[in-house]
Amino acid sequence: MPIPTPYYAVWEITLACNLKCTHCGSRAGKARDRELTTDECYRVVDQLADLGVQEVTLIGGEAYLRDDWDLVLKRIADKGMRPSMATGGRGITKERVIRARDAGITSVGVSIDGMEAAHDKLRGVPGSWRWAMLALDLFRDAGVRIASNCQVNRVNLRDLEALCDALLDKGIEGWQVQITAALGRAADHPEMLLQPFDMLEFIPRLARLKEKCEARGVDLGPGNNVGYFGPYESILRRRFGRNIHWEGCGAGVTTIGIESDGTFKGCPSLQTADYTAGNLLEQSAREIWENSQSLQKHRDFSRKDLWGFCATCYYADTCKAGCRFTAHGLLGKAGNMPYCYHRAETLKAQGQREVLVPVERAPGLPFDNGRFELKLEPYREEMIDGPVPQLQPARFTV
Repeated sequence: MPIPTPYYAVWEITLACNLKCTHCGSRAGKARDRELTTDECYRVVDQLADLGVQEVTLIGGEAYLRDDWDLVLKRIADKGMRPSMATGGRGITKERVIRARDAGITSVGVSIDGMEAAHDKLRGVPGSWRWAMLALDLFRDAGVRIASNCQVNRVNLRDLEALCDALLDKGIEGWQVQITAALGRAADHPEMLLQPFDMLEFIPRLARLKEKCEARGVDLGPGNNVGYFGPYESILRRRFGRNIHWEGCGAGVTTIGIESDGTFKGCPSLQTADYTAGNLLEQSAREIWENSQSLQKHRDFSRKDLWGFCATCYYADTCKAGCRFTAHGLLGKAGNMPYCYHRAETLKAQGQREVLVPVERAPGLPFDNGRFELKLEPYREEMIDGPVPQLQPARFTV
């Protein structure tokens, strides 16, 4: 099998952050003890261009907390790749927007997780929602294409429709919606995580919002851990008039994730302890991409690696058990993905539903996870309409 060409890289250039997000997979806050220097970043940019990468998104932490963030953006643009950035928005000013625009940034995604109360609760800093909405205004008014992304959980699921309206009014061109995964700090708060049976409510609502966005010329893109199959798949994944469907995780096939110390993974959200492919301070991007056994395992991932419900599924050969870091974060290994509409619908027809029960704590490191067990119980209708859960320390059964 020929080695594929990656087209997209997501690069955490610092772990420093000015928010305190309860659902942060990297547990961002302070910069890592050793982060790449400007010259080292330039070499990484050059190597990504040599690999054939087409777009590089800078993230953090908060990318602009590095003094040279715009220099890295400019280097990406100068090498013929599309530079973009994802931000929480707190601290975005006109001066920073102009620096990004002048460096050649092509688009920016502002993370907004619900309306004001839910967003500020999740982000851990009062006023962060207003900062994020202001950031959209500042970038849009400077001529930079704007988009937004949202992590959905039990704190903000009620806000989806109102948030959609607010973002459309801001003039976004794209909206990515994903499920909060049990990764990093989110693993410490199982009370905020969606349950597998919540897919029966969440997915139809998201499909309706997809059609609303399309009518306004906005691309709503489901994240890699949203799906899979069933009656809403063709609606959720169609893009620009083309009907497409989920075809398996792109980690190590189409995507690259880079941490600020040079750690190289097949996807930025993959658990560092389990999926590190190499380090760019020790090997070139090409050497890692072409020779890493960790990346090759992603490329060879198939039905034989599936287990549980996913191993028996009609869509197994195509789906390959959905998003790997999400499944691993829940059950301790990839290959069995509880967040699946088709799976929840199938179990409902059998009078059953799955419930995730936390049994093992996360160690407290960036991109770590604990472990949950799946409990089968009789199906009962349960809508997300009660009080917003209070964020509290996790309770574990063992």
